[in-house]
Amino acid sequence: MRVVKVLAPTALLAVLFCAGAGAEENQTDGAAQPAAVPAKEFQAKAGYCETCHGLSARGFIGTNPMPRLAGQQPAYIKNQLEAFIQRRRLNPVMGNVAHVLSPAMVEALSERFKNLDPPPYGGAPKDLLSEGERIFHEGVPDAEVPACESCHGQDAHGLDQFPRLAGQLDGYIINKLTNWSRERGQDPQNPDNSEIMAPIAAKLTKEQIAAVAAYVSYLK
Repeated sequence: MRVVKVLAPTALLAVLFCAGAGAEENQTDGAAQPAAVPAKEFQAKAGYCETCHGLSARGFIGTNPMPRLAGQQPAYIKNQLEAFIQRRRLNPVMGNVAHVLSPAMVEALSERFKNLDPPPYGGAPKDLLSEGERIFHEGVPDAEVPACESCHGQDAHGLDQFPRLAGQLDGYIINKLTNWSRERGQDPQNPDNSEIMAPIAAKLTKEQIAAVAAYVSYLK
């Protein structure tokens, strides 16, 4: 299995600003920019995307892979913003970034992400796809791991606060699942749906994580 480094805090600076290339053309994908957000301000935030998350929020492959936000559930984006602010999800940069976003800007960006649909990069080892597909749809009964589709949907497009996994970079998924307990659910007195994933991530082997990550990375 490939070794993936923990995502550096500075590399996450633009994760919530990735609104895709050509932000000024916000009518072309069916996502109109809310009137409450000034066009120049929106475009300035959206501009961070192109250098860190690739065109159309497709993600960026590198030593520290930047996640795909295209097609992501708005409710999940909003939930994670709150998690960063409240330090339930640890990242010093994102905690500060989230504080400065107005509710209208959060709404505009999250809706923009949802309506972007670039093709996935794929690129993960194809010999892992069969095992990854089995785990995604059937789980790992012997380890009491439920099917991924039970929360993320049969097509891996997510639902409300459960995130889309389809087309996500496999390196990013490996990174997050491997480091789940060190980044998520850091305030047991104020849990969110990240709590559901904690025991699942802990029970999956490195090989199983790599297989699931490979499978979903090719899904559209």
